[in-house]
Amino acid sequence: MKKKAKYHFPDPEFADEEGLLAVGGDLHPERLWVAYHLGIFPWYSENQPILWWSPDPRMVLFPEKIKVSKSMKKLFRNQAFKVTYNQDFKKVIENCAEIYRPNQEGTWITSAIKKAYNQLHKLGFAHSVEVWRNTELVGGLYGVYLKEKKVFCGESMFSKQSNASKYGFISLVEKLQSEGVKLIDCQVYSKHLESFWGQKKFRVGNF
Repeated sequence: MKKKAKYHFPDPEFADEEGLLAVGGDLHPERLWVAYHLGIFPWYSENQPILWWSPDPRMVLFPEKIKVSKSMKKLFRNQAFKVTYNQDFKKVIENCAEIYRPNQEGTWITSAIKKAYNQLHKLGFAHSVEVWRNTELVGGLYGVYLKEKKVFCGESMFSKQSNASKYGFISLVEKLQSEGVKLIDCQVYSKHLESFWGQKKFRVGNF
């Protein structure tokens, strides 16, 4: 996919203190493609216009520095779950939208977001990780893979069983590391991601 001149964004340096850069536009796959290559991503609620963000600092993780706890290593030794890739993107993003999250009202994964990222998946840019216990989908995550930049942009994850999403995330990081990925852009800080040795870094714009 080539960048189209009609899809422009302000320089990420103009983002406000919270990281908000722009308002409006649409979720056309080419616009999203341009945004991610500039370190920009959409994040908004159902009753809001599309909000575009480029926080500084932001949460990132370097694959070679991932920290895996003893309890997680034990789960891997016991092959507690099965992990697949891009087997059911639609179901993963639907679960990410529907899963209950404490202290969070509603979801930012709107119907428009689901439609847009399913399109990105069909184009080969959005990828999913599925975590299975027998034949049941118990966890997963999805994100945008900038292969030519060696960057993976994580979007959301879900877990229906303890440690399922962690298991999938660690599996993904190891896979990405084997492919030479240099950076995982986690976008927004969370204690969950920090536990993997995530770090707050200054703006990632243009990668």
